[in-house]
Amino acid sequence: MTSKEKANELFGKYYSRIEHTLSEEHSPHERFICKQCALIAVEQILNSDPNNLHSDYDYNECKLGVDVEYWEQVKQEIEKL
Repeated sequence: MTSKEKANELFGKYYSRIEHTLSEEHSPHERFICKQCALIAVEQILNSDPNNLHSDYDYNECKLGVDVEYWEQVKQEIEKL
């Protein structure tokens, strides 16, 4: 999944849950809240402690730099929404 697709997926998951909870019409405020929620989720991923991952996780096979780069790209795509 591309970073843009992941950004849209995260945004969409939040949007589908709060859609029309603030008003009867689509509002810029709802979009803002969804973007902020999605950005918080990505920040949690970026700041996660690898020591809290499952014990079967193989750190030697992890390309952490690639993962960080991907999630930074997702963050940038969310900010563009």
